[in-house]
Amino acid sequence: MSDTWFVYLLRCADDTLYAGVTTDVARRVDEHNHSDKLGARYTRARRPVTLLHCEPAASRSAACKREAAIRKLSRAAKLALPQNTSTS
Repeated sequence: MSDTWFVYLLRCADDTLYAGVTTDVARRVDEHNHSDKLGARYTRARRPVTLLHCEPAASRSAACKREAAIRKLSRAAKLALPQNTSTS
């Protein structure tokens, strides 16, 4: 398991946005798209989801704080985040 935490933003099939945190972005997006037990309840009914934005965080705490900040942004501000989907 990686020590690097990431904050990510997904676009759902109904054009809504979902923010979350994880240590493995590719695995998490796959869970959102394919797992009925591991994906978030919100995204299960809104598949498929696509990754819009991803950014690293120093710790789980920092990732959760950034996620909360992103969730408070307007939709336009969320969509204006860099389209950075690199997790390396």
